Amino acid sequence: MDAPKQPEMPLEIHDKWIAKFLTHLATDRGASIYTQRNYEQALIEFARWHLTEQKAAAAWEKLQRDDFRSYLRYLGRNQLSRSAIQLRFSALRTFYRFLIRHGIVESLPIKNISLPKLEKRLPRFLTKQQMEDLLVAPAKLLASQKERKGPGRPLSPEACVRDIAVLETIYSCGLRVSELCGLRVDDIDWSEQIVRVRGKGKKERLVPIGQPALKAIQEYWGILASAPFGAQPVFRVDTEKAGPLGPLQLSRRLKNYLVTAGLDPGLTPHKLRHSYATHLLDAGADLRSVQELLGHAHLITTQVYTHVTTERLKRAYDAAHPRA
Repeated sequence: MDAPKQPEMPLEIHDKWIAKFLTHLATDRGASIYTQRNYEQALIEFARWHLTEQKAAAAWEKLQRDDFRSYLRYLGRNQLSRSAIQLRFSALRTFYRFLIRHGIVESLPIKNISLPKLEKRLPRFLTKQQMEDLLVAPAKLLASQKERKGPGRPLSPEACVRDIAVLETIYSCGLRVSELCGLRVDDIDWSEQIVRVRGKGKKERLVPIGQPALKAIQEYWGILASAPFGAQPVFRVDTEKAGPLGPLQLSRRLKNYLVTAGLDPGLTPHKLRHSYATHLLDAGADLRSVQELLGHAHLITTQVYTHVTTERLKRAYDAAHPRA
């Protein structure tokens, strides 16, 4: 999250309602660690701004619309991106709804404030061939290490088998990173080829999983000292520790595999989810089904992928039609 310039001396903020709200996000709403982190940063940042501007701590029940308009101008002067500004006000909006439920305020003081509209950005995704290249990248990297020793920590055969299973599962199910890392052994129904996924806000959904991913998971479990069971994680940090694979570790490993596959190392694990959705729509899946598979609360979130497929159709038409 982009951050505007703060005062030279850091200001410590201890706000009981921010603390209660963050606890609510983590426990009651089951928000992802990224949402918790971003909302905490946004609220602390506003509180620091108010303390610097007004020389007093923010009294949430007394703030007016003009206070937030001043904050919006402050963010604009610091040249924040539109998405960064939207994120900050999303955090404030959610926070104030929490305060309303607790009887601290009666209404939203940020209601009807005009925010800069988000830039329309189409999601980046891998082609089917690029995805195939990525899925075999761990094995390719392991083989190249045997031929020549390079700098950095080498990839172990055990990690290679696990990471192949990880990539297959993300692509097969269209999972978010947090969902993949949170998968438990008893979430997989092997006979029905279905996975129970815990998404945002503790919402659960059932997603089909393909045979290649199931086979890759079985091969991974086969190299462990003991097969995991019950509520244990599907993917471990390593063969010895039973703790789940973490999002940060997964992202770092993906960069190595992207380089090995000749792809942009700046691509995030979320782009595999974009690829999953785009390939489904390209193959004729209906938008409502893709929405359910992705766990999107609103159809408009899924509709961005139709723009991707439409743009590709237009390019194909322009390139092939004699009277385009």
